[in-house]
Amino acid sequence: MIAEVNAEQGEFATPSPPGIPTLPLVDLIDNQCYYVSAPIDEVDASALTVGMPVAVHLDALRNQPLQGQVRRIAPYVYAMEKQARTVEVEVSIQPGDSPLLVGYSADVEIVTRQADNVLRVPTEAIFNQNQVFVLKDGQLQQREIQLGLSNWQFSEVKRGLNENEQVVITAGRSDLQAGMAAVSQ
Repeated sequence: MIAEVNAEQGEFATPSPPGIPTLPLVDLIDNQCYYVSAPIDEVDASALTVGMPVAVHLDALRNQPLQGQVRRIAPYVYAMEKQARTVEVEVSIQPGDSPLLVGYSADVEIVTRQADNVLRVPTEAIFNQNQVFVLKDGQLQQREIQLGLSNWQFSEVKRGLNENEQVVITAGRSDLQAGMAAVSQ
């Protein structure tokens, strides 16, 4: 598919001089081959292998994750000043029923480990790396918990919390304190 033409009929084309980028004459898109390029923290890179299943979340297609798989893992760590050291991963995706546009922003979720039948809390409920507020008898209690596996959505709780206890989602709240009066919504 021709996405853009940056020339006019009869115009001469010359190569770009070294170090001076110029627009391509014709911008072509292969609309039969979709992939996402994503930086993965170097700490997690050793757990990745080509062919691993991936859930791809596109901002434009909320609540409709696409299935994909890791197709390439860069053979080096990318280090930019004042940024995390990352490894570039390419994920091939199947468009499914929704039409895709080149350039969509995306998040990739690669499951490297999982635990079944465990107690979990929303990750946004955790503060100070291992503490939560629990609502008990109309008051907030601060608890220290031992965490297991974690991702952006949920974190496994190995110790410090019991099933059916209500935790407070603390994201964006710095004014909460143990002993405060509270009600469940």
